[in-house]
Amino acid sequence: MNYSQFLNMIPEFYLVLILIIVFVMDFMLHKSEKKHDILSAVTVALTAVLAVRIAFLAEPAEAFGGIYVTSQIANVMKVILTAGTVIVLIMSQEWLKTARRYEGEYYMLILSTLLGMYMMLSSGSFLMFFLGLEMASVPMACLVAFDKKKKDSAEAAAKYVLVATFSSGVMLFGISFIYAATGSLYFDNVAAALTSWPSALEIIGMVFFFSGLGFKISLVPFHFWTADTYQGAPTPVTGYLSVVSKGAATLTLAIILVKVFGPMAAWWQPMLWVVIMLTITVGNLMAIRQTELKRFMAFSSISQAGYIMLAVIGADPAASQTALTFYVLVYVVANMSVFSVISAVEHRAGAGTLMSAYNGLYQTNPKLAFIMTIALFSLAGIPPFAGMFSKFFVFMAGVNGQEQAPFWPYFVVFIALVNTVVSLYYYLLIVKAMYIKKEDNPLPVFAHGRAINASLAICTVGIILFGICSCFYQWIANAAGM
Repeated sequence: MNYSQFLNMIPEFYLVLILIIVFVMDFMLHKSEKKHDILSAVTVALTAVLAVRIAFLAEPAEAFGGIYVTSQIANVMKVILTAGTVIVLIMSQEWLKTARRYEGEYYMLILSTLLGMYMMLSSGSFLMFFLGLEMASVPMACLVAFDKKKKDSAEAAAKYVLVATFSSGVMLFGISFIYAATGSLYFDNVAAALTSWPSALEIIGMVFFFSGLGFKISLVPFHFWTADTYQGAPTPVTGYLSVVSKGAATLTLAIILVKVFGPMAAWWQPMLWVVIMLTITVGNLMAIRQTELKRFMAFSSISQAGYIMLAVIGADPAASQTALTFYVLVYVVANMSVFSVISAVEHRAGAGTLMSAYNGLYQTNPKLAFIMTIALFSLAGIPPFAGMFSKFFVFMAGVNGQEQAPFWPYFVVFIALVNTVVSLYYYLLIVKAMYIKKEDNPLPVFAHGRAINASLAICTVGIILFGICSCFYQWIANAAGM
């Protein structure tokens, strides 16, 4: 065995090195007030350096006979996910400090989950993909249950574990069918063995595989766990689960559908059309009925998953991957901005996560209300914020190059456009609560904390900058080969 192949896995190598450093520091540092500051500073700094290091990876790499294969678009997504992780780590500081949590374990679980997502994005076979998925899912279950003395957290973790176990079993069942039909687990070999007239075994394997990954992305009808898990998990973990985990799974699914199941596109595209329309519509309609903000954001994330997958139905893989990745980039900063505000209100003001707590927020905390409004407008797709451009690009990618059956892709995009109006209504409900609803006793003026201010500043700059600077989109487009 040629161990020098590990040198091709530069992002994973650096991340494992950071994990070892965090573990040693957590073990050696004496318990004191300075331990939190030192450990958090080192973890955030090293993770940020990792994101910069991956951004300068120029050439794709391959290792171990093709079981590990990375590309430029995968490296771009790794940069985005790592940057999102940095925001989560910064946002978590106030929660970790006030609740006196175990910082070392929290950081190691976050980084372990990120390592699993790296392996998913760089997988060249179904075996590596499944191992990466489980490496991401198991630590995530521990993060959901991190508030072990909180009843809701334990319940959320139990539901997440049960659903993750079931979805993994369904996916593994589908992979076994694919192996039985093609005799290989490597993506290239499976793609070469498939034809436009697949056998029943291949169709069943593809459907089971898609269903298993649909649970991870929260696509309808595989979304039932999402609201309870989001509500019960600690707020920083909910933010991490909603953006970073979703981004890795959606790009991986897009790559596998095109690269592996491309010959079967006539079979999986109609299924994807129906799932996208249901996901966007159900997510939007259920969000209207919510009064708890984290459950509200859960159904919002379900709807956003449908918009992300909208790019996959396009006939141009490069345009689809570009639009999908840019959407995830914008979604990370917009959604994390909302969760930063939720974390500030919950942990600094002690007001909980009910929507009623935001009534009259503008009267006492106008800056926080303004930042929340910008983030919600971006999620709704209102110009001139970045969310409008990300939605435009996925709409264009969805209908790009549709020559054989142009009606249905346009119809799916039309349904998504109609749902954009619906989403604007329920996002404005929060804006209405902050600016218009009268409250005799609104939240008092409170300090947000340096960590929350830093995460809010990063996210707000991203929401504005990604909408007016085309260089970010061009960077992604170049990586996708457009």
